[in-house]
Amino acid sequence: MTYDILIVGGGPAGLSAAVNGRARGKSVLLLSSPMADNPLWKAERVENYLGLPGVTGPELLGAFRRHAKASGAEIRELRALSAMPVGETWYLSGEEHVFEGRSLVLAAGAVRGKALPGEERLLGRGVSYCATCDGMLYRGRDVVVLGWTESAEREADFLRRIGCAVRFHDRPQGVEILGEDAVTGVRVNGREEKADAVFLLRPAVAPTALLPGLAVENGAVTVDRNMATNLPGVFAAGDCTGGPYQAAKAAGEGLIAGQSAAKWADRTNQ
Repeated sequence: MTYDILIVGGGPAGLSAAVNGRARGKSVLLLSSPMADNPLWKAERVENYLGLPGVTGPELLGAFRRHAKASGAEIRELRALSAMPVGETWYLSGEEHVFEGRSLVLAAGAVRGKALPGEERLLGRGVSYCATCDGMLYRGRDVVVLGWTESAEREADFLRRIGCAVRFHDRPQGVEILGEDAVTGVRVNGREEKADAVFLLRPAVAPTALLPGLAVENGAVTVDRNMATNLPGVFAAGDCTGGPYQAAKAAGEGLIAGQSAAKWADRTNQ
């Protein structure tokens, strides 16, 4: 199936884009990490969302997701790992699955922190972002899992079940990935550990890693007033476009991105 709109991110921006894409009769697939990984989920009180003073983060995010589901948007809890165009179609990989769409909305939030030393150089040579995708390649071998999500320990358990020798670090600091042509280990807080692979489990992949060639400035995705990026058919909204990092701003940008993606889908579906 080819969806009209593919959305990466299940926060206010992505869910707003989904609702507004469905309002224009478009088929929508949204890929999201679990709600507990979203920064809004951790907010005890949100005082500045118009009309809802004092609402909690989980209440607000839950209401957004229920609205998107009721609108008919398909939501799947999969981390998006890469996207590429073929003609006028976008192919988006969500862990071991691949989805097709006429347009793409990036709303995965801000990726906080820089790439780890060795991460970009050794990506695909022992550095992986997906345990279920690449785990079988390292069955019977030493792997290190570095997790910054609520589900990271479950993914480490999956690797153990398929026969990997796993060492798990929860939200580690001071990490360096070691190796020249392939991963040989990691250094965590000054201590070296041997490894044939390192699984980095973050809530989101950096936009430039997801989409090579995407224009960014000071770490934020560059967009115009229609939330269009420099890549045809790709739109962005929410924290990934820069501050202020507020739910109201994200929802508003998501509305525009959803409308723009729907118009693009119309254009490419003629």
